[in-house]
Amino acid sequence: MPLSDHEQRMLEQMEQALYAEDPKFATTLEGSELRTVTRKRVYQAIAGFVLGIGLLMGGMVAQLIWLSVVGFLIMLGCAVIAVTGWRRAPVQQGDPQARAAMGGRRQRAPKRRSMMTRIEDRWQRRRDARDE
Repeated sequence: MPLSDHEQRMLEQMEQALYAEDPKFATTLEGSELRTVTRKRVYQAIAGFVLGIGLLMGGMVAQLIWLSVVGFLIMLGCAVIAVTGWRRAPVQQGDPQARAAMGGRRQRAPKRRSMMTRIEDRWQRRRDARDE
């Protein structure tokens, strides 16, 4: 059962008020901000990994075991962060590198829905649950 005109106007007003009151929170709900933060974290982890390799090599050249151990630990920590962050990062459908990273499998990218569509779906699920 679709929403009535009055309910749709109310939802649109609520959405506009949310954007006006807290635009950062509203964009976070849409998910675009989350992708940016996740990718930034992955790139920082890769840079940390390279720094760890440098410390490891520098410690071996200077024969400072503690520096090599610190470099290895930084490398290990950054590798874990990069791998777990990369799994969470959304994948572009046409990106051949991402497809190769997934083992060549084609995965269907989820269709991005608007905030109104998501709110209407939640409303419908609540009504269905209440009717049962």
